[in-house]
Amino acid sequence: MSVDSDATEEPGWEVDPEDDQGAAVVAAVGRQLKVWREKAGMRAADFAAAIQYGEDLVRKVEAGKRIPRPEYLDRADEVLRADGRIAAMKKDVEQARYPKRVRDLAKMESQAVEVSVYSIHAIHGLLQTAAYAQALFETRWPAYAPDSMERGVAARMARQTVFERDPAPALTFVQEEVTLRRRIGGASVMQGQLERLLELGQLRHVSIQVMPTDQGGHAGMTGYAEMLKFPDGSAVGRDESQNGGRPLTDPKHLRVLELRYGMIRAQALTPRESLAFIEQVLGET
Repeated sequence: MSVDSDATEEPGWEVDPEDDQGAAVVAAVGRQLKVWREKAGMRAADFAAAIQYGEDLVRKVEAGKRIPRPEYLDRADEVLRADGRIAAMKKDVEQARYPKRVRDLAKMESQAVEVSVYSIHAIHGLLQTAAYAQALFETRWPAYAPDSMERGVAARMARQTVFERDPAPALTFVQEEVTLRRRIGGASVMQGQLERLLELGQLRHVSIQVMPTDQGGHAGMTGYAEMLKFPDGSAVGRDESQNGGRPLTDPKHLRVLELRYGMIRAQALTPRESLAFIEQVLGET
């Protein structure tokens, strides 16, 4: 987070200059906020004092250079007596706070009828707790700015609404054993993460499998794999062993990926064995 001119912490997010759609939404919200403030006959400084934020932040929000947090909009709605019309803008800015590439991924996941993932270095994002995701972002080098890290964690958690969809998609995950044992964030964070895996593994539409280290060589040795299938029969995938890890849409490449993922699942522990294994690792953590 940055700090404004009167040393008041700016509780908002920077606008991604490469995200044209998000920037347009934030700019439109900023213009509306300025109209409401001027209609109320309030100077920026007076409005800032009334909502208990810095004047510099108010001007940045109104100029579309800063994404306001939900509580900022709630306070603005109350001070400007907007009867919920400013608070309703929270929905407009909710998506803009997340990086565009994450929004695109979340949109695909929200439309998929089947999500299949093989993860080798860390617990997959859809399965992560907020604490684990935070600790994982903290390992990145060069280091993320606190603002970027907070947005990344929030975006990752927002994607997990996929578990609540109705009708529910089929979600299958294969995790390498090392991802369960590597203590990202320390013992307490990992305990919470393993408990989350056990919780999700009980859902009827979710399958979590573990590829044990003592399996030796297996079909996942060439790297990460993921495939999303959609209602119209189309699909998109990523496979580190094909196309340099870039997205795959060609049916021939997708068939190879599907065969590879099927073999990975066949070589991993069964879902029931995997949950028992996770419980065992939890007891050792």
